[in-house]
Amino acid sequence: MARCKAAYDHWLIMLCVLVFASSSRSATNHEGEILLRFKNSLSDTSALDTTWINTTNPCNVTLHWEGVQCDTTGKKVFGLQLQNMGLTGLIDIDTLTELPALQTVSFMNNIFAGPMPDVKRLPLISVYLSQNQFTGDIPDDAFSGMGGTLKKVYLAKNGFTGKIPSSLVALPKLIELDLGDNQFSGKIPNFQPRKWVMLNLANNRFDGPIPPSLSDLPPADFEGNKGLCGRPLGKCKSKKLHLLMIIAIVVISAVAVLLLCALCWIRGRRSRQASQAPSAQQENAQMKPVARKTRGVLEAQLPDPEVEDEYKKAERGGELHFLRKDRKRFEVQELLRAPAEVLGSGSFGSSYKAGILSGSMVVKRFRDMNRVGKDDFYDHMSRLGRLSHPNLLPLVAFYYMKEEKLLVLDFALNGSLASHLHGKRAPGQPGLDWPTRLMIIKGVAKGLGYLYKEFPGMPVPHGHLKSSNVLLDHNFNPVLAEYALIPVINKDHAHKLMVAYKSPEFSQTGRTSKKTDVWSLGILIFEMLTGKFPANYLQQGKRANADLASWVNSVVREEWTGEVFDKEMKGTKNGEGEMLKLLKIGMCCCESSVEGRWDWREAVDKIEELQERDSEEEDYSSYASDGDVYSSRAVTDDDFSFSVAA
Repeated sequence: MARCKAAYDHWLIMLCVLVFASSSRSATNHEGEILLRFKNSLSDTSALDTTWINTTNPCNVTLHWEGVQCDTTGKKVFGLQLQNMGLTGLIDIDTLTELPALQTVSFMNNIFAGPMPDVKRLPLISVYLSQNQFTGDIPDDAFSGMGGTLKKVYLAKNGFTGKIPSSLVALPKLIELDLGDNQFSGKIPNFQPRKWVMLNLANNRFDGPIPPSLSDLPPADFEGNKGLCGRPLGKCKSKKLHLLMIIAIVVISAVAVLLLCALCWIRGRRSRQASQAPSAQQENAQMKPVARKTRGVLEAQLPDPEVEDEYKKAERGGELHFLRKDRKRFEVQELLRAPAEVLGSGSFGSSYKAGILSGSMVVKRFRDMNRVGKDDFYDHMSRLGRLSHPNLLPLVAFYYMKEEKLLVLDFALNGSLASHLHGKRAPGQPGLDWPTRLMIIKGVAKGLGYLYKEFPGMPVPHGHLKSSNVLLDHNFNPVLAEYALIPVINKDHAHKLMVAYKSPEFSQTGRTSKKTDVWSLGILIFEMLTGKFPANYLQQGKRANADLASWVNSVVREEWTGEVFDKEMKGTKNGEGEMLKLLKIGMCCCESSVEGRWDWREAVDKIEELQERDSEEEDYSSYASDGDVYSSRAVTDDDFSFSVAA
């Protein structure tokens, strides 16, 4: 009898264990189903596809889901760390509310856009939404009901506007708050005294006095807000004195304007007949290098006294920060005093060929790199210095000054692709032949693909891809220049000058995408095949349109003629079919709809498949046009078929 009772007790215990395990497993699998539903609301989820799988549970120790944190019991999802994954789409708060233990979420450095998600519906301790593309005012009650838990809020580097929500100010446990690099405005509210672990309100549009409760914080927490005053910044001026200063400024400005108008009228009268058409002037500025010798980089024009002072300090004693161990080191004084040749003036500053004892280097001066602080600038330059690819121009060293930055680069013997396509040549000197152009575009594609892989979280890894930023070495192999600079360039200057912001998507929506650099690659393909300069690059602001792409599309739609290809491109007799394929690749890269445009992998793969000569079994001797769909009788590869939209 005792033996039976013991067996029964043992069976009962085992049954309870099985029921409990089944219940736990079911609960865990249920949370996996919730996360998969959440994933379906996202786009570009390749970073999650290998681990977020139906057959596993999110808290499995051996098959841990990427970015998922579980509590100490290993049964409940505690946090989501989905930063730096290139995610877009919708952050589905409705689905996340089904995770009862969720306390922390991070979606930093992705491509989410639109208004801020309704996080108040989640019992969170921390919210990380920095470095996305969120925009608009944050509702005043956006953080209502979160006072019992919320301690950390990170919203930096987005496009938020308006005032700081009162519900955020009222959070009693908040000790970390980062609102930097947005467009918040108005007065900074009076937070209740607390021991801040981190507070950043820099680079917004706040004005008025800083509240007494924040006056003991470092000045860096408030920098970049022109209207702020009071401790720890400068003293606030009285309204009366402020009014007198405004009146004085208005009077002085009016007199200066009148004098300037008179001077312009006199000069215009003298030079009106000799003036050049504005568009031609712009194009010449883009294409022609400045042939001028100087005794050093310091001799170049320094109109700003602050910049001149910085250069004098650098000459007296400064240190270049070298990023490559395989380069012979030299002092900044040697660089600044070395004989220099002005190579040209680009979008962001002048370039010089400096002759130092160890060889020729290129020094590029940037005046528009004040977007980040010194530490962040050093970190980004160090990251660029670690890049290594045969189709990237190496960043050798840099020098940091407040008003200007110097980047030291290798010298490319054969200049830029733009100068070979559009510059004046000596009589009888041939243009680039087809094999050389094909080699160049293949190298460009490889370099761009490398940047996409090295900067997976950066929507536009190059940002300024154009023929003047494709340099040619002694063998005419291409190396990309001015890449990955968007994070350190002032936004206003970037939007005005950089090629990425001439794209259709930025013109239409004010945003770039993961495929923006692909559009720039397509324009470069058209430029190389046609020999025509992309006139849309000369336009400023959001007026840009793909004039060159529109012209190519119109030729293809209406009538195919050999006139589309550059007449100065030699060696085309046996390569017309491959040239046609490259033209098709350019059209797929320049699709104005981002959804219909190729991604970088497909573009790079198709370019890599191109050959110098047509294959023997294919006949490209004739071409036909049928309405909106361009077809070649000989091009029958199903993988390469496409239509041209009317």
